[in-house]
Amino acid sequence: MLVEIHMLQNHAPCNLNRDDTGSPKDCIFGGVRRSRISSQSIKRSIRLSEIFQEEMKGTDLAIRTRRMPELVKKQLISEGIDEKQAEVAAKKIAQFGKSDKKEKKSKDVKDKEDKNNDGEKTAQIMFLTHKDIDAVASVMKEAIQKGTLTNDSPDELQKKAIDRGLRPITPDIALFGRMITSDMFRDVEASMQVAHAISTNKMDHEFDYFTAVDDLQDGSQDEGPGAGMIGDVEFNSACYYKYFSMDFDGLVENLAGMQPAEKAGTEEKEKYKKSLEAAREVAHQTLRAFVKAAVYTTPTGKQNTFAAHQPPSAILVEVRPKKTPISYANAFVEPSRPNGKADLVKDSMQKFSAYVETLTRKFNLASTKRLWFSTLDDVKISGAETCDTIDDMIMSLDKAL
Repeated sequence: MLVEIHMLQNHAPCNLNRDDTGSPKDCIFGGVRRSRISSQSIKRSIRLSEIFQEEMKGTDLAIRTRRMPELVKKQLISEGIDEKQAEVAAKKIAQFGKSDKKEKKSKDVKDKEDKNNDGEKTAQIMFLTHKDIDAVASVMKEAIQKGTLTNDSPDELQKKAIDRGLRPITPDIALFGRMITSDMFRDVEASMQVAHAISTNKMDHEFDYFTAVDDLQDGSQDEGPGAGMIGDVEFNSACYYKYFSMDFDGLVENLAGMQPAEKAGTEEKEKYKKSLEAAREVAHQTLRAFVKAAVYTTPTGKQNTFAAHQPPSAILVEVRPKKTPISYANAFVEPSRPNGKADLVKDSMQKFSAYVETLTRKFNLASTKRLWFSTLDDVKISGAETCDTIDDMIMSLDKAL
């Protein structure tokens, strides 16, 4: 079962997601340059948002970091391990996640990676649960107590961590997945796909020339009347189309853990069945939290400068019985634009609703539930249940699953 979420969100002047030069990210779509917000930026803003954290309160969430050596070191010291021994353990852990592929890299690349690794960080950034960190700490503590830590290779230590058993994953890892080049942590296929948000309209970059005046500057002949600093910042204003596709069954399976083999005993299969039931409850909680956070959260880039806090103007949620994801981005191949009958937002909504209805008819797109929320009462989508509030939409979606 797929849950697909489509949003139209018009932002005032902003620079929510910058490239390496500080300019708002962009792309070419339909032969026209558009403003863009990367999927990574959108996912991170949702995952770390106060709303998502609050909605998932009481449920363990993961942490994405290269600082596992530092975390384990602190845990070992708190458990009574000598600081010098904990330091040796941290240096061993810093080599976790490295693979044979690294040996094939050029010497310059390897030298650069080694220089960036200060002994307290892993070469690879990892998405870790607290149980993952506990398992590593347990292995290192045992090696220290046995006096084998110095002689144990990083590979041997990682294998021992695998022996600590298959650890459950957290809802955020179940949503966004993870890939780690270490058998110590199992890879997880993401159950949520997030598209780069693109503007429905043609993008035009603009520049804000700004000055900073020294409050103590007296304008005397020595100092002059000029500003203490001048600069410029690039920005634009755009109406974005956002698209999310969640494999709800995949989310449940990720949370439930590894399915037992066919030859498994009745007790093991019964245990997995209960795990599935518990996972389904957490999956419902996760979906509610995700939708709410996606609606109310935007990336934080330059928000202290622009404060572009505009909520979505339209949201369509579709529950599909078959895993056939459909993005409606092509509704905006011809850019939206204000005209005599509609402003930019309304024109975007009208293009969107017409395209949704066309694709539904042409491709016979089945959906067990279709929910529509809009700030404009005169734009509807055929076959969709109109929701008056966001809470109504989330409640209806939850019941549909």
